[in-house]
Amino acid sequence: MGNVFVFDHPLIQHKLTYIRDKNTGTKEFRELVDEVAMLMAFEITRDLPLKEVEVETPVMVSKSKQLAGKKIGLVPILRAGLGMVDGVRKLIPAAKVGHVGLYRDPETLKPVEYYIKLPSDIQERELIVIDPMLATGGSANDAIASLKKRGAKNIRLMCLIAAPEGVEVIKEAHPDVDIYLAAMDEKLDDHGYIVPGLGDAGDRLFGTK
Repeated sequence: MGNVFVFDHPLIQHKLTYIRDKNTGTKEFRELVDEVAMLMAFEITRDLPLKEVEVETPVMVSKSKQLAGKKIGLVPILRAGLGMVDGVRKLIPAAKVGHVGLYRDPETLKPVEYYIKLPSDIQERELIVIDPMLATGGSANDAIASLKKRGAKNIRLMCLIAAPEGVEVIKEAHPDVDIYLAAMDEKLDDHGYIVPGLGDAGDRLFGTK
């Protein structure tokens, strides 16, 4: 069964408080999400394998460490996932980025896929699916299924906040996928929004209503 990691680092929790605040404007909201994404990426990549290499310092030849194994791929779920990509890329600039476009049908609350564009070698990459909100779990579930259908084998899910209902959906449908969160919230309301949540992440990132 996939593991669920909730990051309790003080900097992440401090910044998340301002992200939740309804009085935080678009510019500051975007900057804070970017910063939290970078801090989360630091934690998510903690177990990446290393290999030993030789490097010539100004003093001598020395053995040192370098990343080994699979390359990284970032797959934000459009559009809100875009707000977290740059933060992750600050730490992993060589990561390739794919995109999955989904929207939630307001009547059924089910996700509808309208766009997908991925690196050609996704089956060889360690993929991080990015979406600020894991609410019903429908969008993340469909995005992960789309990636698996195209050959992806190593997938992680990265979200700012989640509702327990969404986490259970992913654990049930994709037991091989680890989930990384800045916070596990209380529940979903009757409209499928996370409570207490942070509102609509896409609207707050891009200044739309």
